[in-house]
Amino acid sequence: MISCTDHREPNPDEPNQLRVQAAVDSVRRVLEDSLGNGVPSLSVLIQTPNHTYFASSVLAGKSPITPQTYFRFASNTKNFTATAILNMHEDGWLDYKAHITDLIPGTNQPYVPATADWNFPNKGQITIEHLLQHSAGVYDSDNDTIPGLNGETYTNYRQSRDSTHQFTTEELIKPLINHQLKYPFPPGAGYHYSNTGYAILSRIIERVYSAKSGSAKTYADYLHNYITGPASRVPIAVSFPYRADDQALPQPNVTSLIRQSPLWGVGFGPVNMSAHVAEGNGYGTMAALNTYIRSLMRGENVLSPQSVQLMQTNTSPANPDYGLGSDRFTNLGYGHNGAIAGYLSLMAYDPATDVSIVAMLPLWDFSRGEASFLTCFRHMYYAGYAAKGALGYPIK
Repeated sequence: MISCTDHREPNPDEPNQLRVQAAVDSVRRVLEDSLGNGVPSLSVLIQTPNHTYFASSVLAGKSPITPQTYFRFASNTKNFTATAILNMHEDGWLDYKAHITDLIPGTNQPYVPATADWNFPNKGQITIEHLLQHSAGVYDSDNDTIPGLNGETYTNYRQSRDSTHQFTTEELIKPLINHQLKYPFPPGAGYHYSNTGYAILSRIIERVYSAKSGSAKTYADYLHNYITGPASRVPIAVSFPYRADDQALPQPNVTSLIRQSPLWGVGFGPVNMSAHVAEGNGYGTMAALNTYIRSLMRGENVLSPQSVQLMQTNTSPANPDYGLGSDRFTNLGYGHNGAIAGYLSLMAYDPATDVSIVAMLPLWDFSRGEASFLTCFRHMYYAGYAAKGALGYPIK
């Protein structure tokens, strides 16, 4: 007689996997209670020294996402930008301590154009390091309102009227020149998060790579050729679109949701990322982000351990937690977060425990104004902490 008994070998990690799943499920339910509405999905990938766990908590009847599901990871892009700058520094292509008006080594070209359309406030006092730390005082035309635009940011004003508009860096800094906009501190003496500052870094990467290669190159070219593509040390499935017509995510992907009221919201699919180059234009998978941040912060990717330490610890006096494109999160480690087009995400590596984590929530809720959006943002972190705590690690 043939037995139908299940002869699967016992999985010693199954209890831990169930604990991680239960922790993420619990956070999603708490978030739903806080919002008074459904949360489509909340997912966490966590890798310890011995195992990798993944939990995707979804509404009843919905299919969970997987570690290979694509989404827009927004400002996590800034860490890739910092990695590119520090890799160029290691190769002698630039000096991250240099002023942005200094000459690219071995050339007669400055890091940024010496033209009138680049004469934004304090330009001559700003270093590449300042831009990486958000201590340059560069006004942010993506997040801060611009005079004469009905209380809107420049990017929102322009894109809401033409979703196919091709943005340029010159365009993003033009309001700064026209209105002499800057933050009220000298470069290096304060902190103010600036997407426009990172847009300037994209042009520096582009100009340095073009000068060294002898042909026109883009930010995306450098990232693909040196940091993420097939020829890089640790290839990963990410991309950094810069053309206005490159708007679609690969399959499979998760659609994000921006909920404006308890009864109404909009799902995001294709999005124009040309206004966000180097500061928030990246997309990829949770598995890819985990591979990247874990290998990078362990000194096993393109940067030397010395450069990784520099990225983590070279902070400005005004913000001791933000280094060179790297944020420090208590008991989660070093990495970055991101928020764009309805997606919230986080990647971090903790050298104290050798644990990496990626969390993702494809929801912005404004049904109760800014407060409910911040509730979403905090619970994306809570999910990461809960998953780590479920495995016995110290949490915030």
